[in-house]
Amino acid sequence: MADSLHPAASHHLPSFITAPGETDVLMVIMTIVLLAAVLGFGILFLRLHTLPERIAHRTHKLQFEIVAVLGLIALFTHMHIFWILGLLLALVDLPDFGGMLGRMAGSLEKLAGIKPGEGADQGPEAAEQVDKTAAANGGARKTGGAPERPPAPATSEANLKELDHA
Repeated sequence: MADSLHPAASHHLPSFITAPGETDVLMVIMTIVLLAAVLGFGILFLRLHTLPERIAHRTHKLQFEIVAVLGLIALFTHMHIFWILGLLLALVDLPDFGGMLGRMAGSLEKLAGIKPGEGADQGPEAAEQVDKTAAANGGARKTGGAPERPPAPATSEANLKELDHA
C-alpha cells in the first residue's frame, strides 16, 4: 500500500482506511450498529406506545377494549391526546355497574316468578312458555299483548286525605 500513496499524503495512515479492493470493516460494523439502533428504538417506541393497553390488561379493567382502540388511533393518526386519554382510562378504575344491575335484574325475575336468567326475550317459544306458566298458575295472559294489570289496591281514608292535598 505504501507504493500507491500520493506524494503529498501522510506516511502514517489511520487503521480504518482500507486499500482498494478490500472490505471496509468500519463500514460493516457501523451498518450493524445502525440497524441495531433503529431496531432497538422501534421496539422501545412500540413498547412505550402499548403501555396503556398493557396496564389495562394486567389489572383486568373493563375498559380494556376502549384503551386498545385509543392506542391504535394514536398510533395511526400521530395525535398524542388519544394516547394520553388511553393512559388515563387505563389508570382509572371504573365502577362495575354490570354486577349491580345483574343482581337487580335477578331479584326482579325472582319477584316476577321467572327462573333466573330466563327473563330475556328468547323469541316466540319463550312467550309460549310464559303463557303456559301463567295459565298453570291460574293467571290469564293475553297472547300477543301486554299482561293484564292486577286490580288496584283499595284506597283508605288516609290515602284519600293525601290525594286532597295534592
